[in-house]
Amino acid sequence: MPAKKSTEQESSLNRYRVPILDRTLDLLELLTRQPDGMTLTAMTEALRMPKNSVFRIATTLTLRGYAERHEDTKAYRASRKLLSLGYAAVGGERLIQAAGPILTALRDVTGETALLGTLAGNHGVVLDQVASSHPVKVVVEIGHAFPLHSAAPAKAMLAHWSADAQKALVAQMKFTKHTRHTITSATAYLAELKVVKAQGYALDRGEESETFACAAAPVLDHRGHPVAAVWISGPSDRVTGDALDKLGQQVKLFADQLSQKLGHQA
Repeated sequence: MPAKKSTEQESSLNRYRVPILDRTLDLLELLTRQPDGMTLTAMTEALRMPKNSVFRIATTLTLRGYAERHEDTKAYRASRKLLSLGYAAVGGERLIQAAGPILTALRDVTGETALLGTLAGNHGVVLDQVASSHPVKVVVEIGHAFPLHSAAPAKAMLAHWSADAQKALVAQMKFTKHTRHTITSATAYLAELKVVKAQGYALDRGEESETFACAAAPVLDHRGHPVAAVWISGPSDRVTGDALDKLGQQVKLFADQLSQKLGHQA
């Protein structure tokens, strides 16, 4: 009965929808799924909208700073300004400020680059990092998008979703094979999430790239919901398979500290 009531409410609210806002959000969501950017023609074809409408929306987003246009390729891409909206959704500057000292301490203990990120639609996004002091290190751009099926921070967060929410998301995921270690099926991925939930941390054993490995743990809010993840990333010849589990346990301790700062009580 509640489901029927919800459907009826949604139907009654549809008359209040603003078409141009719907199209704008469709375009924004499309750009966030394409970190390398898209041309006007590609966006028009993907959205099946008039080219003039796509151009006007993309231009407005660019003028407002939510999109960028590369002069050489003419491709549009979502800008880092969108991160400010993400910050607000997961606790704003409070999360970033609270994470700063913890990331530094995690970097000092492990010697590897420590990062903070969250989920953004069908991918994850890096919010902050403290780089390793090693000459050879893993460093990424703030705002870098990472895939859900192979990245340790994504697995750490999704492991704390409900089973129904996991299945719904996984049904839409594309299991692109990046390396011989990449998980390439929904069944294997859901099984991996169960392991992650049980042990409290997630690992990337060269699943996205065989040149580096990661260990991540979720950051939970006062309701126990995963709002972010903390992780370390380092070259695979230094962050070896034997060391990953120990690193995962260390990362979990620091992620738990950040969770407590956000009001989570174990």
